[in-house]
Amino acid sequence: MENKKERYQVALVSEDQKINEDINFFLEDRFHIDVFSNGVVLYNHLTKEPDKYDFILSVSGLTGVHGLPLKETIHKLGFSHIPFFLVVDKADNDMIQICIQNGITDIFIKPLDKITLQTRLDFQLKHPVVGWKKRKQEDKGFNSYKMPFVKRVFDLLVAGTVLLILSPLFLIVALLIKLESKGPVVYYSYRVGTGYNIFKFYKFRSMFTGADAKLHQLKHLNQYSTEKQEPSDLEPERQEVKELCEFCEQAGGGCLRPLYDDNQIVCEKIFNARKKSDKESAFIKIKDDPRVTKVGKFIRNTSIDELPQLWNVIKGDMSLVGNRPLPLYEAEKITTDKYSLRFLGPAGITGLWQVEKRGRGEMSEEERLSLDNDYVKNFSVWFDLKILLRTIPALFQSENV
Repeated sequence: MENKKERYQVALVSEDQKINEDINFFLEDRFHIDVFSNGVVLYNHLTKEPDKYDFILSVSGLTGVHGLPLKETIHKLGFSHIPFFLVVDKADNDMIQICIQNGITDIFIKPLDKITLQTRLDFQLKHPVVGWKKRKQEDKGFNSYKMPFVKRVFDLLVAGTVLLILSPLFLIVALLIKLESKGPVVYYSYRVGTGYNIFKFYKFRSMFTGADAKLHQLKHLNQYSTEKQEPSDLEPERQEVKELCEFCEQAGGGCLRPLYDDNQIVCEKIFNARKKSDKESAFIKIKDDPRVTKVGKFIRNTSIDELPQLWNVIKGDMSLVGNRPLPLYEAEKITTDKYSLRFLGPAGITGLWQVEKRGRGEMSEEERLSLDNDYVKNFSVWFDLKILLRTIPALFQSENV
């Protein structure tokens, strides 16, 4: 008698609707597909249901945020035992070697073939990578942050008292926001806090409605950008290697070590040399943002817009002092060993970088991330009290941040 087929779970990380439909059609007989458009959302699901997925299938360039960086972060979070497959446009021997060295189980080249996809996944089920079951038992992932009892009690007492005292101010601000523009008084967005945990982050609305949809048009104004770019509504086209390193030039015949990204092909040596200075900025902060209302400008400069986050403190999503929780699109870019440390501390309303740099001119992304790491390394209740005391004069800064 034939055994009943088991239905396996696949986490698909992809923003390509056509690829999503093809994979679902190819695998629907034996596999259940959950699609994630963002790596941080996947981290969150893995944390809540660590044994759910049999495979992770990611559609990305090797160096894209859902390529090697995603694989490295999954490893650091303690899920290296889950087979990780990469779907790419092209591949060569060097790229295959890099994938093997970094623990990527296998790669698939577009256009996808149903038989190839099913065969390789079935082979992995029957013949798992040697030692992955052992690694599953040994993986410990991030050292989870545990809120000290004194810090939690202090947060509840202070947040509850401030909410009670400032309730008249809340009513006045709500009225002014309603009178100036349509939309909700308080809005929430999803933010990433301690251990890449996702939660609803509350603020008084300071922008006109629909502001998030216009963000891509204003990236050239980003304070943290390493280069000032002109706004463009066009996606970059795939390019051939236009610049070669000295070794490739001497050898002749084109690039010997190309790297294939989502939108271009680059020489590996040049890519590595420019990685620090030419990367896309993780943080996005628009100076003199045209999407901000008049009331919004005032409540931002006085930090009144942050007051609803006291409810996040009451709920336990955040602390009064900690590292700023980040939007999903920012958090998924901060996965390197150097800077992921910031997610091992508490998320907070105010923190070290606010009191160190706010009101003193523009601050680089490197400086901000370093200050976040410094807070995690030097955390103490007394350190929190010092930051809170320094936050009060920082609220009256004149720079529009």
